[in-house]
Amino acid sequence: MLALIGLIGLILPLAACQSAPEPEPERTEPKDRELVDLSGRVLSYTAKLRPGDPYTPPDDEQRDRLARGVGRLLDGDAREAERLLAPIGLGVTRLTDTSSGRRYDEIAADGDGESARWGRLYLNADSRVRWNAQVPHPVSDRHTEELGVRLLEDNPGGALVLAGAHRRAGREDSADVAHREDSAFHATVLELQKRGVPGVQLHGFAESTEDSYDAVLSTGAAQSAPGEVAALADRLETDGLRVCRGWSARCRLEGRTNVQGKAAQRRHATFVHVELAPDARGDGPEADEAARGLSGLVTTWAEG
Repeated sequence: MLALIGLIGLILPLAACQSAPEPEPERTEPKDRELVDLSGRVLSYTAKLRPGDPYTPPDDEQRDRLARGVGRLLDGDAREAERLLAPIGLGVTRLTDTSSGRRYDEIAADGDGESARWGRLYLNADSRVRWNAQVPHPVSDRHTEELGVRLLEDNPGGALVLAGAHRRAGREDSADVAHREDSAFHATVLELQKRGVPGVQLHGFAESTEDSYDAVLSTGAAQSAPGEVAALADRLETDGLRVCRGWSARCRLEGRTNVQGKAAQRRHATFVHVELAPDARGDGPEADEAARGLSGLVTTWAEG
């Protein structure tokens, strides 16, 4: 009897240990802080991108360290993110936008080495991240970087994942991050997908490529669309844009080979691939209509 009581006394503490919830990660803030014009900061970075620039993707160890750093920053532990990212030439900075007063955490290169061409991440620091905009082909798909910044600035709870090289930089499409799994861009998007954060990826096409439509919407490798994505298509059409729905029609430029879309399908994460004609990007009424429609999409995600 005494042996049984002793065994129970041993088992109960062990069970209590196993059922105890894991402690919340420590929440810390970045050491570095800057007051900036957010849009100007992003667009001055992308304005330097040129086809033919040198580009070397991060190796396996660097991508692993990046992914862990992004994960810790998403969890609110900026100091641990700084520790993980510093050896690969990246840092974390808390930015305050001069025009809005909103705060963002930026992961960017500390210098002009290889990591400067890996891209950047911007996270809303005043709320939990509920959605992200992805710009895999800045400059090459003209004005998509401007649209990405606009969505981040105009809507709460967002993140912006930005490629750091022209898609024709480097050798043999090595910088085409929408079709490469060995990029910092892809590693960052995967960390967001792991946390169930829906994403919209912004692309642009030449007028001659698809002259029947102003926008092509799809869910990448998936064959169906959630209600909010169908609502986006309806909203754009109501505003006068011609829309091809990749989940219910045969469209060109559906993004079925997009590696972030394939990863989203495997993880059952929400991914929206958006191709826009030139007039639906940049300045002008059609671009404003596209931005309003996309803002409605990410706002739905932010409120969900």
